Amino acid sequence: MSATKTISAEIIIKASKERVWEILTSFSDYSTWNPFIISSRGEAIPGTRLDNVMMNGRRKMTFHPKVLRSEPYRYFDWLGNFIVKGLFDGHHYFRIDDLENGMVRLTQGENFSGMMSGIILKSIESDTLRGFERMNEALKQRAEAG
Repeated sequence: MSATKTISAEIIIKASKERVWEILTSFSDYSTWNPFIISSRGEAIPGTRLDNVMMNGRRKMTFHPKVLRSEPYRYFDWLGNFIVKGLFDGHHYFRIDDLENGMVRLTQGENFSGMMSGIILKSIESDTLRGFERMNEALKQRAEAG
């Protein structure tokens, strides 16, 4: 059995939860602003699959995660697998917490598990965290620009 490893990054955004949600779930617009998930197609509907292209460091990777939950203005997640379930799985999530004064906290994270997770994470962990941080910052700039 393999242990689960979590990577996460959060950011405070001066925008409404509705604005942040709109940007986060408008997948077809990712190519115009997102430096981490550079292309995405699909909808935030549980049970559906997304077509995502990610730039992790210098590596471009296409993956097709399954949407698990979608709670408008609060939470959205998906589960992706490398080759087969149980080898290297990523449970990716976005949480939006409403703060005072028209601000929100966006937390983006991923729980990694599977037989190969330890080995694979050694080579991608720092790039993945940096990707989360870059995406969060780009979303913040877009949301705060109106």
